[in-house]
Amino acid sequence: MGSVYKQKGSKNYWIKYYHNGRAVRESAQSDKKIVAKRLLARREADIAQGKVPNIHLDKVGFEQLAENFINDYRVNQRKSIGRAAQSVSHLRRYFGTFKAPQITTSKINEYILQRIEGGAANATINRELAALKRMLNLGAQQTPPLVDRVPHIPSLKENNTRKGFFEHSEFLALRDALPEYLKNMVTFAYNSGWRFNEITGLKWNNVDLDAGIVRLEAGETKNGEARTFYLGLELLEVFKSQWQIRKAREVITPYVFPNANGDGRIKDIRGSWFKGCNKAGIGKRLFHDFRRTAVRNMVRAGIPERVAMMVTGHKTRSVFDRYNIVSEADLKMVCQKQAAYQKSATGIVSGIVAPFPTKKGANRNG
Repeated sequence: MGSVYKQKGSKNYWIKYYHNGRAVRESAQSDKKIVAKRLLARREADIAQGKVPNIHLDKVGFEQLAENFINDYRVNQRKSIGRAAQSVSHLRRYFGTFKAPQITTSKINEYILQRIEGGAANATINRELAALKRMLNLGAQQTPPLVDRVPHIPSLKENNTRKGFFEHSEFLALRDALPEYLKNMVTFAYNSGWRFNEITGLKWNNVDLDAGIVRLEAGETKNGEARTFYLGLELLEVFKSQWQIRKAREVITPYVFPNANGDGRIKDIRGSWFKGCNKAGIGKRLFHDFRRTAVRNMVRAGIPERVAMMVTGHKTRSVFDRYNIVSEADLKMVCQKQAAYQKSATGIVSGIVAPFPTKKGANRNG
């Protein structure tokens, strides 16, 4: 049974109640006894319902939830931990000083408006909101729970699906405009459709130059499946060139496509990339456009779609179909093929059908 009392020398009332056999004392933050009684009633009601008294939840901050969230990624060895950390970084700028009960739907909506005004895309904001929801859900699943209630978290409509790809002439122009250490790397990206992290993390122990094979093990791919890529003549020369460059350097690195200094992994190419795009006169492009381009080129080259999916590492057909982009040239090709068919088909005449007489001698169009 709880009680209400005043400590010696204190103006405010305190309450005392028991949780899991232990006495808990809490200030009512008021000098009115009725306020203290109401607070005690709420605490005892929470305990009766099996809930953790809010005094404990009030001490749980955003940083603790964020740490648990990132640790969950580490424990489950998720490949997208970098993106998760980036989402946490954006969330921290707004919620960093918040306690768990202060993260309400209204505050989340304020965060969304702030991100929109800052120019963030809806898809980016949705990823951050998904991270926040996961953080709160993990907190609610703890024993004892760190979060008493997960608020409603809205989701924004996404109309910014990327549709960029490279025509071959655009790829050549960009490659010529990039620094030397990136030329061979983007050539492999253009032909293979592999992800940026898969290419920058590729090591020589994954390469068999004699057999002309590059292989990623199951733990090295995003979808968790091993992948083998056979090098054509052009790419074989690319890899042989990289091997010769490696032998000529004093610092030996395990990476096939090392950074500009040749002593480690490539981490960020955005500066050189956007300068190259401007110099090539192709507008703003993404490295990920190589992935879409490779899918499109493979399908149009007649490669079976299932085989193309194995090459690029697409695990689901829905995502593969989204990358199989139709361009204006493809649409024009439909008209050209239709015209060629109509011209070659026997008995097909384009234009207006000539009128023919009816039984009464009148003209009627067929």
